[in-house]
Amino acid sequence: MSEDQNLAKFLMDVDEISDILQDLNSEEASSQEMSILRAEQKLAFLTKNADDQDGIRTKTNRTLINGSGSSSVREPKSEMSQDSFITLLEQDACERAEKRKQDKALANALKDQGNQAFAQGDYQSAIQRYSEGLEKLKDMQVLYTNRAQAYIKLEKYDNAISDCEWALKCDDKCVKAYVHMGKAHLALKKYEEARQCYKKITDIDDTKEKLVKGYLRQVDLQEKKDIQEQKALRDLEAGVENAVSITQLLTKLSREEQSPLYYSGGIQLLVQALKDCRAQTLFRTNNGFNIIGDNCVIQRSLTSTQMDTIEIDLCLSVLSLWDVVCRENEENQRLLIGRPDVNNHIFAMMISPIPEIQQKTLTLLNVYSTTEEGRFLLLKHLMPSRLFESLIKCVTLKDGRASMAMDILCSLTQEERLRSHFRTNFTSGILPSFTYLLKNLNLVEVNMEDCLQCLTVMGHLTEDGAIRRQMAGSLQFWDSCLLAIDERNSPSLREGCRNILATILGLMFNLSLETNSEIKERGVDISKRCLSLLSHKDGIIATRTVGILSRVLPQCSAAVELSIKEGIIKKLIKLLKTGGNKMSLHAVKVLAVCTKEETQAKREVLKYDKSFSTLVTILCSEDEVTVGNTALCLGNCFDLPGAASTLLQTDILKLLLNHAGGASKKPSVQQNAAIALGKLCSAEPRFMMQLRELHGIEILNSCMKYIK
Repeated sequence: MSEDQNLAKFLMDVDEISDILQDLNSEEASSQEMSILRAEQKLAFLTKNADDQDGIRTKTNRTLINGSGSSSVREPKSEMSQDSFITLLEQDACERAEKRKQDKALANALKDQGNQAFAQGDYQSAIQRYSEGLEKLKDMQVLYTNRAQAYIKLEKYDNAISDCEWALKCDDKCVKAYVHMGKAHLALKKYEEARQCYKKITDIDDTKEKLVKGYLRQVDLQEKKDIQEQKALRDLEAGVENAVSITQLLTKLSREEQSPLYYSGGIQLLVQALKDCRAQTLFRTNNGFNIIGDNCVIQRSLTSTQMDTIEIDLCLSVLSLWDVVCRENEENQRLLIGRPDVNNHIFAMMISPIPEIQQKTLTLLNVYSTTEEGRFLLLKHLMPSRLFESLIKCVTLKDGRASMAMDILCSLTQEERLRSHFRTNFTSGILPSFTYLLKNLNLVEVNMEDCLQCLTVMGHLTEDGAIRRQMAGSLQFWDSCLLAIDERNSPSLREGCRNILATILGLMFNLSLETNSEIKERGVDISKRCLSLLSHKDGIIATRTVGILSRVLPQCSAAVELSIKEGIIKKLIKLLKTGGNKMSLHAVKVLAVCTKEETQAKREVLKYDKSFSTLVTILCSEDEVTVGNTALCLGNCFDLPGAASTLLQTDILKLLLNHAGGASKKPSVQQNAAIALGKLCSAEPRFMMQLRELHGIEILNSCMKYIK
């Protein structure tokens, strides 16, 4: 090869080796693996090439004749050995790795400085630090996304998009890059591009679906707002009469220090002019919220506790305006509720002594509560605990305000944001209000349906474990429930009251899922109320009552003793003979608890359930929990002398053997059946003979693994 060709080949080799070394230093495992493969291929090629060249050179050197007649032979040209080349490669790789390590440390330090500047609002300095970091390490993805965020703050959206694209070249699954790119496109009113960016996030991580849903909602709202404002502007530019009237009215209302009557009349005219979405938008784009919200005279009418007739009219006019302006207009809702003074205004008007002001305030809140976005805004800008407390107090009123407040409450409880808020402060925030309502149910007889709905809301909240624990841990709340039962425990109650009683029992049934000292402390009181309701003709009330007992009695021995003295066994046997599946499930558990604690309970079971006929029948139930508790109850009763003998003419042994042998999937059921079977055969030897004939000993031995 010519010298030029050799040089060109050498430079190509250098470039290739440099690429290999760079990939070897990469942080990505895939790049490192590929570079190792390329390095092995290159070394193999160089080794083969070197061997071939040595062979040719040796042959040439041995036969070359000096043209000048000298006997000396030309010395072979010195070349780098393979080992030396590999050593140099390793040395270069180490040097590059060390330099990259130093550059990364510097880049991280600059990133931290940039983050600090960003947190202080100095976005230009943040960009400078991120840029300096990228000079040290050009493939550091986080520097691109951080700088993009700073560019967005400075409204340099094209720069932000460019940085996001570079971040994706570093990591094509960078969620932050798509988030910031989406925001930049949204700011540029490129709505479809923004949507595509956000949708990419779920392709990368499907757990981010809720996050993406929120971003897409922002795009939809912004696009809708943009379209509204374009249409409203066209109306104004075209001189549409209503559009011109709105701007003129706002101009007149912007005059300061006028009388309340002046503002009231002007606002009422404005309400009449706000006929559609374009009119609502013109109100917004012509500074309507600030004109009304910053007026001192209007502000006084919204917060004053002592108002004359004119000030009351002004307050009602403002509430009517807000209602009309915000109805089905998410952007107006956002602007109104986001004003720092509106929070206090709403709460002040909800406790106003003027019923009309309360009514219109609830009407405004109802406008928000009917949409997902509106509920989000309410819970974001108003204190959820204070809002709930105010609404619950409205439920106790005896007119349309109660129904509207209840509708708002029901809507808000759909939101996970609300439950999340209550998980940490339910006891101090909402629980006192619920306790107050339960204690004062006798004061709201007119609003039975509203009270029933409110109790249902409480029941729904108890489905959340953290909230349920706080409710169940309050003695005051348990006492208010018991008081509410006392006031409605009458066979002559009308339908509405029976429904409320059933709902309160359902609430207590959910609360009794918890195991705590409060339930143990109130166990006797709870049991007394339940015992008085066991024979209630309403099946739902009776079933929920037994359900509460099935959860409370295991926590309170004193309640078990009381229940047995009050004749609970006889009542339960009667319910088992006539009740449905749920009734049987709870009643058998109560029997199992009672027979475990008291010998008297065992005697009464044998007395009121002749030959255990009812319990044996229940052993055939398809519900395994019911079967397991029935076997446990029977096993407890077999401790009585002669109890097992009453079953000699039944299939009890086969039934128990079947459950112990694996017909039941729950180990606890197999365990209870095996124990009952063992007690049966011990108490009555004739069952032992049947057991041997059916090879039951082997089955019992196999059940030993379940016996603890």
